[in-house]
Amino acid sequence: MGATERLAAATSLLSSVEHLARRREHRSSRMNDWAISRDAYARYGRPFRKLLDLASDERTNRALHAGRVAASAALMLPGNGRWRGAATLYLGVSGALLYPGERYGTDGSDQASTMVQTVTGLARLAPSSRTQDALIWYVALQGNLSYLVSGWVKLLGPDWRSGAALAGVMRTRTYGHEGVWKLADRHPRSTRALVYGVLSLECLFPVLYLKSGRLTRPVLGGAVLFHMANGYVMGLGRFLPAFAAMHPMVAYTSTPRSHPAVAGRDDTMPAAVALLAAGGAAVLGTVAVARRLRVTDTPHGGSVVTTRHGNELSVQGTLDGRSTDPVVVFVHGLGACPAYFAWIARAFGGGNRQWLMYNRAGYGPSRRRADGAFTLEESVDDLVDLVDAAVPEGRQAVLMGHSLGGEISRRAAVRLGSRVNSVVYVDSSHPGQLTRSAQQGATAPRIGEGLRTMAISLRLGFGALMRAPEPVANLPEQVRDKVRMEFADPRVWTAAVREWKAVEQDFPSFTGPLDALDTHALVLSAQRTVDRDPDHLLMHKDLADAHNGDRTVRSVVIEGADHDGILTDPQYAAETLRHLLAFLADTAGRGPGGPTGLLTGTEPSGLTASSEENR
Repeated sequence: MGATERLAAATSLLSSVEHLARRREHRSSRMNDWAISRDAYARYGRPFRKLLDLASDERTNRALHAGRVAASAALMLPGNGRWRGAATLYLGVSGALLYPGERYGTDGSDQASTMVQTVTGLARLAPSSRTQDALIWYVALQGNLSYLVSGWVKLLGPDWRSGAALAGVMRTRTYGHEGVWKLADRHPRSTRALVYGVLSLECLFPVLYLKSGRLTRPVLGGAVLFHMANGYVMGLGRFLPAFAAMHPMVAYTSTPRSHPAVAGRDDTMPAAVALLAAGGAAVLGTVAVARRLRVTDTPHGGSVVTTRHGNELSVQGTLDGRSTDPVVVFVHGLGACPAYFAWIARAFGGGNRQWLMYNRAGYGPSRRRADGAFTLEESVDDLVDLVDAAVPEGRQAVLMGHSLGGEISRRAAVRLGSRVNSVVYVDSSHPGQLTRSAQQGATAPRIGEGLRTMAISLRLGFGALMRAPEPVANLPEQVRDKVRMEFADPRVWTAAVREWKAVEQDFPSFTGPLDALDTHALVLSAQRTVDRDPDHLLMHKDLADAHNGDRTVRSVVIEGADHDGILTDPQYAAETLRHLLAFLADTAGRGPGGPTGLLTGTEPSGLTASSEENR
């Protein structure tokens, strides 16, 4: 326990001395301005917020760090008294209080040392050896998890599996090292072997409990060398004492009970953890099954359309024979669901606008029965078949697609011809986005990696632990719970992985131009999307330019909206709805092949005064 206390104290000593020495720099940067950072804790109770306010006060902050320096220095001294427990516990608690106000500049070493110090302090003060052993086991298990999870998460990344990750990290400004990068670039086979060695160390860390603990020294020795290398090459110096502080606990728990040094050790903790893990797995499995049944249940009043590929699409809507206006067909984006259009559909419910929404194959209740590899053309075929089957003969459709749904709608409109009155693009994808936008081309691999990670995590049953994405929290209350379940189920993420793989194969082959369309068009762009990537605004202009100049074509940027919020945030959804209703009112009587005369509210040129950009 003493070795753990001293190593963790070294981490705190370095951290607090560094903070006190650079206070002026921290104040001038405002990176950790508590007046701004405290907003992240607004949802917590008032007493807790008051405590954080006190800890983040400049004088209190300085006093806490000074106390941490004194306590850390004292813990370096020899001794075995209970005062060491109080000093270590102070370091853990003060570290937890300081963290919210100093998030920029801290790292995993501070989080690890806070956990180790809090638990070790409690163990030192514990009245019984049984409680001490339980707390020591807790630190040891956390140490195992820190390596194990890190290794297996790395394995999900293709760069780590190929061995290219090390060279990539060494090229970065923050953690890179020019000399090591040159070596890695010059000796790729040796670099790959080194990467595989690190992965083996992390993924197989718990093997040190085998062979009566004979593997403990080589495994822990390898971990120390790993942290020493990180400290020198990547500048992560505090990681060495922070994570090495857990090693004495790991060594203690991996030693056979027959050894005199651990005679009488209580091993109830790992057995209890194993029992709880088994019970938790059973509960998570039961919840996952119940969730899957709810997610795949066809909505009340819904129907199923079977497409040429055998896919079974779950469809719902308000379609009846009382209106002859075009039917709005909502086409959701990649990794999303039809309920993203809930605010729009709810507003339509109070008027004469009729709509259909459906889950693409593999999402929600819809089933993918197609044979062979998936391509985007399969989804286009499905949408064409849906319109032919669900929209009555003689009535036109307005295809309203969000994100990838916009590109699928565009391709379907080419096939459907005069059956489509208009295409509404909502922050739509463009087939050239991975080649024309350097930003999107660079981030594409990370998107695929993130989707795969989510799909695997949810297949393992962790959906019950998932927090609902922000767009879901903004949806109408009536659909919110169902959508939460969809996002916590692996189906939506598995379908997203399949679609993203098809996007990466399809989009780079696009050479342009876009197919000409003789339909009306409304192109809605989210301001945050085009601010972040101006190339995307140019591609949205391409979408508008692909439509016949004799038709009504409008382009609008929804100010303040982001990619999902343009539909899911009630404020921005209302703005989207306003432009949509004006567009539908002006184009309802002007279908392709129909009269192109003047409409109410249009200028002689066919431009409406209410739009921001018309042709």
